[in-house]
Amino acid sequence: MTAVQPKTDIQTTFDLQRRHAPHMALTTANQRIERIRRIQGWVSSHEADIQRVMFDDFRKPSAEVMLGELMALYAEIKYTVAHLKRWMKPRSLPTPLALTGTKSYLVHEPKGNVLIISPWNYPFVLAIRPLVSAIAAGNVAILKPSEMAPNTAGLISRMITELFPTEEVAVFEGDAEVSKALLELPFNHIFFTGSPAVGRVVMTAAAKHLASVTLELGGKSPALVDESANVKQAAQQLAWGKCLNNGQTCIAPDYLLVHASIKEPFMQALRGSLTAMYSPDGQPVAVSDSYARIVNNRHFTRIRGLLDDAQAKGATITLGGQTDASQNFIEPTVLEGVTGDMQVMQDEIFGPILPVLTYTNLDDALRIINQHEKPLALYIHSRNRKTTQYVLDRTSAGDTVINDTLVQFGNVELPFGGVNNSGIGKSNGYFSFQEFTNQRGVMQRDFGTMKFIYPPYTDRVKKLINFLVKHV
Repeated sequence: MTAVQPKTDIQTTFDLQRRHAPHMALTTANQRIERIRRIQGWVSSHEADIQRVMFDDFRKPSAEVMLGELMALYAEIKYTVAHLKRWMKPRSLPTPLALTGTKSYLVHEPKGNVLIISPWNYPFVLAIRPLVSAIAAGNVAILKPSEMAPNTAGLISRMITELFPTEEVAVFEGDAEVSKALLELPFNHIFFTGSPAVGRVVMTAAAKHLASVTLELGGKSPALVDESANVKQAAQQLAWGKCLNNGQTCIAPDYLLVHASIKEPFMQALRGSLTAMYSPDGQPVAVSDSYARIVNNRHFTRIRGLLDDAQAKGATITLGGQTDASQNFIEPTVLEGVTGDMQVMQDEIFGPILPVLTYTNLDDALRIINQHEKPLALYIHSRNRKTTQYVLDRTSAGDTVINDTLVQFGNVELPFGGVNNSGIGKSNGYFSFQEFTNQRGVMQRDFGTMKFIYPPYTDRVKKLINFLVKHV
């Protein structure tokens, strides 16, 4: 792991970027696009390196690197490049009758110095994707990649060093002490992806400087499968969504609520889907080259503890359950008989354990969903439109997907992000551009004046004011 940089290096880099920020703010759309294309070109020519470092960090399959990391990044770059000139243009706003003689418009100005703190589970895309938006908005940026994916962090550092001068973009590797030193600085905006617990720390630090934040967090994202669902399709989608990246996905389905009338065929379909994906020839899942690993022993021990706690309190493993601490391996595992007092139903799992609960009354299922914090994602598997709308009306979530899983992150037209405990702010495309800009309102008077409402407040002035109040 790269040695921790001293605070003096961090402060020096921050000061250098702060002095350079006004110059970046004046860059044209074409100049920003050129910088973004540098990233695109580097990534395209180093795909094999990116795949290698993530395999070294936690055996992420190369196909999942392409699907979960690079596809979303390429889509973001393509969309941003295509739309940036329009985003940067001032946008005219309507003028009320009472303000005749003025015109108003909106401009997006860069926030300035931004800090991007990225997680280990998707260590490349969740560092570089927000950087694309920060550059598009005209900011300078410091990246802090996760030390839990050290090989990927090192590659990110190499990439940024090769592509950008320090006064524009810099990377600081290291542990929590580096993050702490960075959070002491008066950034204009902080973009953090990680757990709600660390998100609170980031928000507290930002509050000291009244810095704005984008917090992409997580929580327990539920999936509801009603009696009208396409059982086979739902089982395939949920098996994939749960086990992609070994369950270490912030929008992975955390637990399932399955209608009792379809539970048995659904469980059979779920078992068949997991077997087809990770053990198609009857070999153990542990030898599959399509199955990642838990990132480190600490997280392995945490997830294993959730499993042990659930079993001790009466839950039953009905599928999987095999673990190997030497490999940080946990087999896809289905738990039944879970109750609210179990840690697995209180903490975000972030691993390949899937609690399955059954329901007969939809309102009972919604009560289970709503007793938790608002999730980052909610999945509804149903062919009944009335049921789908009923659930949408009575729940709250950052995003909701109907009859699919995980695909919301791939649509750059759709805002991505949580609500309250699961996040603050939105990303993807234009929404990311907005996060990194100040939406500055500008009003200009072209003719006339408002002097007729100035003091002294004579009866005539009061009548004019009353007229304006009623016709504004």
